[in-house]
Amino acid sequence: MKKVAILGATGLVGQRFVQFLSGHPFFKISALAASDNSAGKKYSQAVQWHLNIPIPDEVSQMEVQRCEPNIECDYVFSALPSDIAGPIEDSFVRAGYTVFSNAASHRLDQDVPLVVPEVNLDHLRLLDSQKTPGKIVTNPNCSTIGLVMALKPILDSFGLERIHVVTMQAISGAGYPGVASLDILDNVIPYIKNEEEKMMVEPKKILGTLNGEQIKYATFDIQAQCNRVPVQDGHMLSVFVETSQRVDLEKIVKAFDDFRPLNKLSLPTAPERPVIYLPDQRSPQPKLHRDLGNGMSVTVGRVVLISEKRFRFVALVHNTIRGAAGCALLNGEAYEVLRNR
Repeated sequence: MKKVAILGATGLVGQRFVQFLSGHPFFKISALAASDNSAGKKYSQAVQWHLNIPIPDEVSQMEVQRCEPNIECDYVFSALPSDIAGPIEDSFVRAGYTVFSNAASHRLDQDVPLVVPEVNLDHLRLLDSQKTPGKIVTNPNCSTIGLVMALKPILDSFGLERIHVVTMQAISGAGYPGVASLDILDNVIPYIKNEEEKMMVEPKKILGTLNGEQIKYATFDIQAQCNRVPVQDGHMLSVFVETSQRVDLEKIVKAFDDFRPLNKLSLPTAPERPVIYLPDQRSPQPKLHRDLGNGMSVTVGRVVLISEKRFRFVALVHNTIRGAAGCALLNGEAYEVLRNR
């Protein structure tokens, strides 16, 4: 069993790491780290717990440490905010740690894999080009994860030429305390800082191809408009797709249903069905469907043909589970299984 540390353990994403790593068959939480204000306190005293389960007993009385590379562990899971994550994660990598990061700081670095395991697990080979004592693997933006998981079976079956996506993103994506209630109640905010830029670049790296020691980015056109809406958890995506080959509804649904690329690896956090097609015209909905697959499945619905090479659909991703901690944890599981083969 590998010992793991969580950086940023008191935040919303850090709490999801605690939830999913508690009792994990591969990993054991050996350290929790957070800001200097939390360091030295018991975790139960330092954290403002927001999940609808109790704080796991195994970490409740654990003393919170500083985010410094003197922690006894095999792997590090980083839930640090992007504005401070870069130099802290760098210090751990220089000290020889393997870091699985949810932050944006290193996602587009040439030698850093940006991975959603069901989509581009082979990109982990990019780690061989990292010349540092340790290694770093990143996962994408929360909305990007939902988008590329829905696009991958389409890309494999029909090719992609053009994507337009409009997001309706939950307030938990802004962290805690997030968006002020007077700003978001009875309102929609049609701007999320840096979000559209991430969604227009990250999918091209993820859905690109690994050539030697670099990623050749995908060449399809992608445009994004991101909105914050008064939903607690669950990002909705309205996606318009133009494909290279002709499509029909039956083939699209089959592509979604047949998409199960990780089943042979038996990863504990991987859902049996990573993409779930829901035929009801009113689906998916955050309140009803965000927790399918233990929050790790992306649900899709409202598939509507526009022409022989164009269609639209709606996708839903749980932003703090699959869109954040869950994806990073799955990266860690895949790395552990593959390196021991």
